[in-house]
Amino acid sequence: MFKRIIFSFLLVATLLYSESINFKNRDLNRWSRYGTWKVTVDGLSMVKRSDRDFNLCYSKDINFTDGNISVDFRANSGKIDQGGGIMWRVEDNNNYYVARFNPLEDNFRFYIVHNGIRTQLASADIKLASGWHNMKIEQREDIFKGYIDGKEYLKHKDSQIKRAGGVGLWTKADAKTSFKNFKIDKIE
Repeated sequence: MFKRIIFSFLLVATLLYSESINFKNRDLNRWSRYGTWKVTVDGLSMVKRSDRDFNLCYSKDINFTDGNISVDFRANSGKIDQGGGIMWRVEDNNNYYVARFNPLEDNFRFYIVHNGIRTQLASADIKLASGWHNMKIEQREDIFKGYIDGKEYLKHKDSQIKRAGGVGLWTKADAKTSFKNFKIDKIE
């Protein structure tokens, strides 16, 4: 019992930063955006695709290396792509990690975008009912895990992006997706 208390205390003590982002009260002017993102009654929604392949909304004000990031997401529409996901360790719009779910393909994937080139790192086939779902990534040094609705589907080891970077949200092509309850827990 004593060991469990000490472990719990150490775990809480290492979470030095936690932020829940409520987009309804968030000014996105300091966020880098590609595509048209709009704060709606549901949270933050991608409403018009960018002239690039990827629609991005990220902030470098939150410097993330290790910890957990989660968001609730809902795929609203898209003929080429649907869904979206979480970006982390964002250096700029051409260098970051991303976890995304696409209901048109029924898969959940990890990618790295390095020098503007997207490369798949891991994939899991998963079918979800339409509606809201929760996505979470856990990053510890060079190992990251991906969860949908609390179940682990992905685990990968990669050290191409080692430094801290920003966090954000991602969709591809014409995917119009809503996001809410964006939460970042950094471990220092």
